[in-house]
Amino acid sequence: MLKSLLFVGLLGLTACGSSSTSSADADYIPKPKGYPRIDLPPHRYVSIAPEHPYLFEVNRIARVLPDTFARAEPHWIFVDYPTFHATVQLTYKPVLNDPARLRGLLQDSYKLVGKHKIKATEIREQIQKLPSGLWANVIDLEGDVPSQVQFITTDTTTNFLRGALYFNTATANDSLAPVIQYIRKDMQHMLQTLKWRH
Repeated sequence: MLKSLLFVGLLGLTACGSSSTSSADADYIPKPKGYPRIDLPPHRYVSIAPEHPYLFEVNRIARVLPDTFARAEPHWIFVDYPTFHATVQLTYKPVLNDPARLRGLLQDSYKLVGKHKIKATEIREQIQKLPSGLWANVIDLEGDVPSQVQFITTDTTTNFLRGALYFNTATANDSLAPVIQYIRKDMQHMLQTLKWRH
């Protein structure tokens, strides 16, 4: 008799335990995935080495590297941000005092921007006059695009420079927004300090 009561009691406890567990499981709500924490250091700038037809300042946390995709172009460089898995690709071309060549360079640049129209939710262009007297077009692209900020600048006769920001990461652009704005400020500083060497 005592064994039977113990057995029934154990069954009751087990039933209570499992019902409370399933009730706790039913109340469980998974937490949404959080964005990765991104620490943004202060902007501090240094001049790039004087081995190109252009000169400007870059953030100290960035590395200036040769563009490995265009070895025939010695003045194409990457301003690389290893911490953020981001790169500003700079492509330089001499204009050679040739209006037709300049038109071609501008058309090619705008075609590259146009390729993002499929995924871009918005494309904003801002024409800026730089301290050097040059003009630049800064282009911001919103949405799931591979390049979020680009710029084009030229003196129209001798030098042409294009910059484009790229990330080597699968992180969504909305979570990268603080880094995009951080590097955009650096790209603006590049333009503000840009000087042609010839």
